[in-house]
Amino acid sequence: MPFTRITLRQGYSDAALNTISTLLQKALVTEFDVPEHDCFQVIEMLPACQRVFDIHYLSGGRSDNFVLFQVTAGRPRSRDQKQRFYHALCAALQVEMAIDPDDVMIIIHFNSTEEWSFSGGRMLAQEAL
Repeated sequence: MPFTRITLRQGYSDAALNTISTLLQKALVTEFDVPEHDCFQVIEMLPACQRVFDIHYLSGGRSDNFVLFQVTAGRPRSRDQKQRFYHALCAALQVEMAIDPDDVMIIIHFNSTEEWSFSGGRMLAQEAL
């Protein structure tokens, strides 16, 4: 049940945004143990003045193509699952979109099912997962 906020530069076409969304969802399903239809994403394109980042911090060098993925998930994943997810998403973005892996930052936040209400004001029950 992840929710992902994708932040990137302005100028991507609708088709390109759809491809990024699809690649993210595929990596979540195959490497992060997410059900296929569990897809909740917000994509925001911001002008350069609203995206402030260090081009070298813990990276081989970022460009203006820097993309940030903030994933909020309701249950923890293993270290191996997280690493496979990071790698799969970066590899897919590089192959399909020519986005350099150094331009990809992924942050994962975990919380409990009590922090989720998918509909109707009902708290998500652990048993539903």
